[in-house]
Amino acid sequence: MRYLILILTFFLLSTVANTNENNFFNEAKDLFDKEKYEDSKFLFHRNIVYNPKDSVSYLYLAKIFKIEDDKRQEEKNIRTTLLLDPKNEEAMYLLIDMELERSNFSKADELSEDFKKICVDLCEKVASIESRLKDFEIKDASWGHSQ
Repeated sequence: MRYLILILTFFLLSTVANTNENNFFNEAKDLFDKEKYEDSKFLFHRNIVYNPKDSVSYLYLAKIFKIEDDKRQEEKNIRTTLLLDPKNEEAMYLLIDMELERSNFSKADELSEDFKKICVDLCEKVASIESRLKDFEIKDASWGHSQ
């Protein structure tokens, strides 16, 4: 009988902990959608404490840091997202965008090739990436000829 009570107690505590984890993420996402970024950031961090492999929480943190213009934290969270979920299209696109902003066109081009292999929902972004890379090539070529 004690053994059964112990098992039921463990099951109940596990269920409550699991529910709290889901509530942190859901509440954080809701706050993010309402543009309450500081509160949202706190809850995404809290969710990560309970679920350190939740790549989506890291992705949302990256988005918050992008809004806050904290490039270092943005990149850290994008890379963590991709480490946990290498096929995360949105994180890959954000990283490509970051590399384009840095004028690191060779890295952006390399990432773009990887993006083409994994894209399912965001494939329309490929044209935007390629357009930005071509614009750079045209400017680079014209700049080289004017010297």
